[in-house]
Amino acid sequence: MPVRTLARALATGPVLLDGGLSNQLEAQGCDLSDALWSARLLTDGPGQIEAAHTAYVRAGAQVLITSGYQATFEGFARRGIGRAEAAGLFARSVRLARRAAGAVERDVWVAASVGPYGAMLADGSEYRGRYGLTGRELERFHRPRIEALSAAGPDVLALETVPDVDEAEALLRAVEGCGLPVWLSYSVAGDRTRAGQPLETAFGLVRGHDEVVAVGVNCCDPADAGRAVRVAAEVTGKPVVVYPNSGERWDAGGRGWVGAPTFEPGGARAWLDAGARLIGGCCRVGPDTVAELAGLLGTTAAEGPM
Repeated sequence: MPVRTLARALATGPVLLDGGLSNQLEAQGCDLSDALWSARLLTDGPGQIEAAHTAYVRAGAQVLITSGYQATFEGFARRGIGRAEAAGLFARSVRLARRAAGAVERDVWVAASVGPYGAMLADGSEYRGRYGLTGRELERFHRPRIEALSAAGPDVLALETVPDVDEAEALLRAVEGCGLPVWLSYSVAGDRTRAGQPLETAFGLVRGHDEVVAVGVNCCDPADAGRAVRVAAEVTGKPVVVYPNSGERWDAGGRGWVGAPTFEPGGARAWLDAGARLIGGCCRVGPDTVAELAGLLGTTAAEGPM
């Protein structure tokens, strides 16, 4: 377990996140063409998940985000997995990251991924939001998973890839009383959430929520990250989290990435100057890029070969 809390670490300098878990799993030869995506490997290949986390630890990552993004009670139920077994799989996702983190003699925090409702639908809805559900319905969806993940003992909950202010509000209600710090990161396009709300409104939700240790963006185009970091810092005064994808675009219909990568590790310096303190990469950003970020940010050196 880390000696310091993540909040204390953020007060003293930048903290390096990992990169995309799915692309590293694919690089290891895993087939993720499944509605459960990487969460399927919690049953079929947990060793592969631990190996992917280990690759990022070796690259210098100080925070490992778990494989629970697409893991939900509802999604597992469609595979005949009951609630008790599903809760055990949530706990396994935390345990696998914790084992990888324990392989080095430095602080490595474990962030339990809490993906949006749209991730469970597996149809690209997390890039649109506006699911047609009420806030209370979204809260009822998220709370049981948050309770199960909290019981597994991660260091922080990552409320990530949130496309919609309505869902963010539901998530913030759902984490009340969980006893863990959280970060909230939106999926954005330009100066708005994916659902079209102004970033000022989206980030402003965290005012008065002391459990929120950072707010920002993830799985967005790198070109949109800098503006979002500045707005988040100005609106909230909190540390900012930023981990964009490679710049490629997910084609939900074709179930593949299109376009060319545009992620430039050197851009992280500007994010840092604007208020970012949790910095890393999301989809299609791998260990080699995380190692570059470690060198640029001066966080920690890579531990070994990628």
